[in-house]
Amino acid sequence: MTDHTIELSPEVALAAYRTMRTIREFEDRIHLNNAKGEIPGFIHLSAGQEASAVGICMHLSEQDHIASTHRGHGHSLAKGCDVVAMMDEIYAKRSGLCAGKGGSMHLADLSKGMIGANGIVGGGVPLAAGAALKSKVLSSDRVAVAFFGDGALNEGATMETMNLAKVLNLPIIFAMEDNGYGEATPSSWAIGGDAPARARGFGLATYSLDGHDFFQMYQTAGAVIADVRAGQGPAFLHINLSRYYGHFEGDAASYRPQGEVDRIRDEKDCLMIFRHKSVAAKLVTAEQLDQIDEEVIRQLDGAVEHARQAPLPTAEDLLTDVYVSY
Repeated sequence: MTDHTIELSPEVALAAYRTMRTIREFEDRIHLNNAKGEIPGFIHLSAGQEASAVGICMHLSEQDHIASTHRGHGHSLAKGCDVVAMMDEIYAKRSGLCAGKGGSMHLADLSKGMIGANGIVGGGVPLAAGAALKSKVLSSDRVAVAFFGDGALNEGATMETMNLAKVLNLPIIFAMEDNGYGEATPSSWAIGGDAPARARGFGLATYSLDGHDFFQMYQTAGAVIADVRAGQGPAFLHINLSRYYGHFEGDAASYRPQGEVDRIRDEKDCLMIFRHKSVAAKLVTAEQLDQIDEEVIRQLDGAVEHARQAPLPTAEDLLTDVYVSY
C-alpha cells in the first residue's frame, strides 16, 4: 500500500475501477469479435494501458480537450464517450459516434472534449495545442491533453509543438504513453537519449510515471493538471506502461520476448494492482469490485448486440458531414 491509495475517496476509487474495467472489457470484446470477422477496418487495442487514460481524464471536465492516437478507445471511454455509440462506430454502423464514418482510428466526440483519435503518428499533438491556444486566447481555465506513443516522440510535429507550447506558455499536458514498442521497434532502441530529457530541453516540467499504478497516475496527473490550469505552463508526462495485444489486430507480435506479456499480466496488470491496493487499504471491498465486473460484462453484452443489429450507413449518408456549417 502507498500513500497514493490513502488519498483517494471510495467514491472516486469505484468510479475509476468501473471505467478501467469498462475499457478492458471493451478491448477484449473487440479482440474476440474481430477474430470472428465481425468488425471491418484496422483495430489497435489499448488493453493494459487503462490506468493512464483514466488517471488523467478523471481530472478533466467536458470543456477540457484531449487528442488521441490510433490506439484511442481507452482515451475516448475515459473522457466520457458513450460505450454503445463507440461500439456502433467500430462496427461501422450509422448510429455510431461518427455515423459509421470514422471507425476505430478516428473516434471523436466534441461534446465530450474528445477532439479525435488519429491514424497519423503524432498527428493529434498539434491539434491539442490548437485547443490549448484557444483556451489561452479566451482566457479560460480549460486545458488540453495530447496523448501520444513513444513512436511519436521522433516525429517533427511533436517536437515542434512542445517548443511552441513553451514559447506561448500554452495550457497543455503532453502525455507520452511509452508501451515499449513503436509498432515492432523497441522504444529503448529507437529513442536517442532520454525521453524526459528531450522535454526538459524545451523547458517543460517533466514527470516520469508508472502507468501500471492508477494511484500514482491519478495523484500526479491531478497535481500537474492543476498547475497547468493555473497558468504555470505546459508539462510532459513520461508514462511507462504495457499493451497486451499486438500493434494492430492480426499482429503476431513475434518481436516480443517469449512470455513477456504473460509476465506483465501476472505482475503489473493495472486492474490487479488497483484491486490489491484498494482492498488492502480498506478503501473498497472485493465484493464491490466483483459487482462492477458483473455490471460491466452485462453492459458490454448489450453494446455488442446493439452494434450487431444497428443499421449500416446508406448511400445518401455519403455526402453528409462533408462541410461544417458556421
